[in-house]
Amino acid sequence: MGLNYTNLGKAISALENGIEVYNKRKTMFEEQEEIEIIKSGVIQNFEVCYEISWKLMKKWLEQNIGNSAVDGVSRKQLFRIAAQNKLIEDIEEWFAFHEARNMTSHDYDGMKADEVFEKAVNFPKYARHLQERLESIDDRN
Repeated sequence: MGLNYTNLGKAISALENGIEVYNKRKTMFEEQEEIEIIKSGVIQNFEVCYEISWKLMKKWLEQNIGNSAVDGVSRKQLFRIAAQNKLIEDIEEWFAFHEARNMTSHDYDGMKADEVFEKAVNFPKYARHLQERLESIDDRN
């Protein structure tokens, strides 16, 4: 049974659109408050996109290599298994995305928000790669 990647595609597009709006607005000398609101939206889209990404990754691994291989493993170990199965390439980046996502779960100040935002801006290409890998593997099966 194949997985549905529609929600991942929508989440990636929403994140990319938020980044695009931010990039347009920051060059227009918008009010700083408006820029911060847009950045917050990008961070929220990152959170959603990241959550969908790792959950799909886990579901694919459960279906294709077995529940026992991924049940109860840490997120870092999940990323290692995903890399071994050629779903992702740069596990260090995925570790950093995970750390950034964890920061959003806690109260964070402007500096932490900026750190998360910087990671969020880089996430779409990694999420797209994951989606493409998942879809191409499913297409072959």
